[in-house]
Amino acid sequence: MLLDKGFYNISGPAWSGRGKIAKVDVSVDGGRNWRPARLEGPVMAKCLTRFNIDWVWDGKPAIVQSRATDETGHIQPTYRQNRAVRGSRSIYHNNSIQSWLVQESGEVKNVQLS
Repeated sequence: MLLDKGFYNISGPAWSGRGKIAKVDVSVDGGRNWRPARLEGPVMAKCLTRFNIDWVWDGKPAIVQSRATDETGHIQPTYRQNRAVRGSRSIYHNNSIQSWLVQESGEVKNVQLS
């Protein structure tokens, strides 16, 4: 829950089963624009890597997303990209980009973009 407009630090874990996390990008507009986040050490192969980025929330609805890129160049896929490869009934090893809707009230909930 965001209590008021203003400064926030978005943070979370990134992971790749292929190698070290090389970078994490964050979007606050549903994936239209991406900004690079800071990685926090240590960054090790096949381990969770913490990231963070500063954000000033204007009080309007926003969809926050993060996507990781690993040292092999693999970019974390969207749900649509995963479904194209695995089909719509696959529920295991879902590494798709997660989306978080920030509502005007400040309530935050997990949503799935198609």
